Formats: sequence, C-alpha cells, structure tokens
Amino acid sequence: MAQTVIIRGVHQRNLAKAIIDRAPPNAVVSIREANRTSDQNALLWSLLSDISRAKPDGRMHPPEVWKSLFMHACGYAVQFEMGLNGQPFPIGFRTSRLTKSQFSDLIEFIYSWAAEKGVILRNGEENA
Repeated sequence: MAQTVIIRGVHQRNLAKAIIDRAPPNAVVSIREANRTSDQNALLWSLLSDISRAKPDGRMHPPEVWKSLFMHACGYAVQFEMGLNGQPFPIGFRTSRLTKSQFSDLIEFIYSWAAEKGVILRNGEENA
C-alpha cells in the first residue's frame, strides 16, 4: 500500500516516521522536494509570453521555444529537432519535473535575462 505524506510540520513528520516503522521488509521509501506549483507555472508562461511579444534582439520565437532556450541556458537537457515543415522545434526536458526551488531558479534567471535585454515583464498583470 503506497502512502504519500507532505511534510508541513511536526505532525506530518511523525506520521512519516510511523509509516516507515510499520513498513514491510524490502519496502522502498522516496523523499523528494515538491514539484513546481501551478502559480509558478502560470507566472512562467506569462513571462515567456512577454518575452515573445518583445522580440528581444530581433529574435521572434513562440513562448514554447523561449521556454526551451531558458531551460537550456539553465543547464537542463533540451534538444531541438527539425520539424516536417523545416522549422526547428524543442523536445526534451519538461518543467513539470522541476522542483519548486529549481523552478524558482529558472524564473529568477528569466527575470535577470529580461532586465539585461530591457524586456518589460508584466508578471501576469494585464494592465501593467
């Protein structure tokens, strides 16, 4: 029987210890940082859309390509393949696999890069 415990405080930590104490032989325990949040993901796509509209350095890419470019710049494995129409498209690493802290690092990198390029980011605000 698989169980998931999100450790938010002492009670959950004690529950996780109790589950481990009752675990059968050869049970597998995995502890990992939580994945990125929906709010983080929404912010990412807002930032990528702002960058796409700004066309920094004359680069015209859809948000999906900008995402892959930033993932690559942050050291994540991203590949580009040639599409059937002769245009490259990104494949590879997915941001849904990033932890909250990894995702925060990616967003901070985007903020820094955009500031260097003079790109105005609205941070999801329509009238900013």
